[in-house]
Amino acid sequence: MSAYKFYRVEKKEQIAYVYLNRPEKKNAMGPDAWTEPVQIFAELDADPAVRVVVISGEGPCFSAGIDLVGMMPELSELMDRNQFGGTKWTLLPKIKLLQKGISAIENCRKPVIAAIHGHCLGAGLDMVTACDIRICATDALFSIKEAAVGFVADVGVLQRIPRIIGEGNARELAFTAKTIDGKRAKEIQLVSALYPDHETLMQEAEVLALEIAANSPLAVQASKDVLNFCAGKSVEDGLKYVASISANIIPSEDLLEAMQAFQEKRKPLFTGN
Repeated sequence: MSAYKFYRVEKKEQIAYVYLNRPEKKNAMGPDAWTEPVQIFAELDADPAVRVVVISGEGPCFSAGIDLVGMMPELSELMDRNQFGGTKWTLLPKIKLLQKGISAIENCRKPVIAAIHGHCLGAGLDMVTACDIRICATDALFSIKEAAVGFVADVGVLQRIPRIIGEGNARELAFTAKTIDGKRAKEIQLVSALYPDHETLMQEAEVLALEIAANSPLAVQASKDVLNFCAGKSVEDGLKYVASISANIIPSEDLLEAMQAFQEKRKPLFTGN
């Protein structure tokens, strides 16, 4: 287990669990919540024993969103009445630093599953839209809250969520700041599965992670790379890119193992080589 200020990381066989670990504050995201993912996901990316990551929240919910009070010392420019160019120029790299913390999840080559229960608001929704797969419990609540408090969501949700739920649904959530429940989230494909309670959610997250981990890690990670590249690209650009990736990873020991396992009528044992 690795020790961080905001997160708790545990590894179980081929799965890494990343827990938002500030339950007494409903996992509201202060400074450490934004900086620590860069190191966490770089380490998980580099660990050959880890094939899948599950991210979830400790306590009553996934996350109540950004900790505005806790972040004020870091983002003092927001309250500066002198909003001339110098103030804004100082704020810009700070916003990019927040974006980097969320993008670290998307940039991790290992698939990341978000297992969501309770509130998943604002920054919490930013985080789960950077994950590859989202599943939730029936008590989950989702909202792009920023329009209700005078902000524009600026760390990734507006860029990622239209690809997941479509432009119309994304704009409705962004403009109204409404809260939707797990059932509605499933209807609009924000989540791919809905479970009756937190315990079942975590059990099923592990089942899903093990299903992914049983496949060739080389092929799974290359698939994520291609899917990330193709977002917003033309089909032709995507085909050119995947041809290059395919040519670079074939042949592999995993491919040879799959062929041998098929001949021997057994499950393949992939090494990622």
